[in-house]
Order: sequence, then C-alpha cells, then structure tokens
Amino acid sequence: MSDIVTIGIAEIQVRQGDVRFRCVGIGSCVGVCLFDPIAKVTGFAHVMLPASFADHEPESPGKFADTAIPALIAAMEERGADPTRIVAAMGGGAQMFRILGGGESLDLGPRNLQAVEEQLNKYGIACVAADTGGNLGRTITFASDTGAVFVKANSREDRVLCELRAA
Repeated sequence: MSDIVTIGIAEIQVRQGDVRFRCVGIGSCVGVCLFDPIAKVTGFAHVMLPASFADHEPESPGKFADTAIPALIAAMEERGADPTRIVAAMGGGAQMFRILGGGESLDLGPRNLQAVEEQLNKYGIACVAADTGGNLGRTITFASDTGAVFVKANSREDRVLCELRAA
C-alpha cells in the first residue's frame, strides 16, 4: 500500500490503483469518498459549504457540495471510472456551531449533508454507508486495496464503517 494521501479542507483528490486517503478534522464539513471498484478509481472531497455563489473561487470547486461532487465525478471519469459503478461513503455533517448566548444553531452540518446527498442522488450514486450528524469531529480513512472505510470520532478507536464494493 502506498503512502497516505491527506485531503485538506475544500480539497478534491482522485487516484487510480491502490491508495489510502485520509480526511482529518471533519466537523460540519462532509468527507465524501467515491469509488469505482472495477476501474479502481477513488475520489475524495472535503466539502465545506452546501452551495456556491456567483463570485465563488472557480479554482476551488471542492469547497461547495454543488461544485465538488460534479468535479469529483468528472475527474474520476478522466481516469476511467464509470459513474454507473461508483459507490459512496461519507462522514461529517456534525452540529459544531451554536449561536453565542442562545440555543440556536447555524445548522451548517445538516445543510452540508443535505446538499451532498442531493448531488449524489442527481448522479444516481448510492451512498452505502454514512457516519454523520451529532456533534463530534471525525477522521475518515479509505483503503482502496480492501475497499474499507474507517471512521474515528474524537477518542473512539477506528472502526470499519463499510467496505465499498459494487452496489
């Protein structure tokens, strides 16, 4: 297995072959792992916000769910992935922010989750497993050689969330 590729906030990475991706510090953001098990093409995005706006930074499509998922799929297709075989797993979308002095929240995590789910549905990609919500930060690791998706939340040990295989 090769070195671990760390996915930064608002970043997209795509690799073919055996790779290990790690996305650290996922709170209200959503870490999305896409995998074509036949072509062995893996894509990972660390989505920060639900929707882009007119003057968003076009050089940073990974920041927004509505630009990250299409860009991720396109980059995977360039490496031989077939969207009809792509399966997904995701984590994050926690409620990390509360308005100071009140019980109200910004609902950023749930909004991010909804936006990512809408994009996956738009492309007909099944999310086979998710570790989302709550108020814990997470680390997600994906190993393409086995298809295993691992999730670690705060002090919990790594646990296998799922194995991404053809749906």
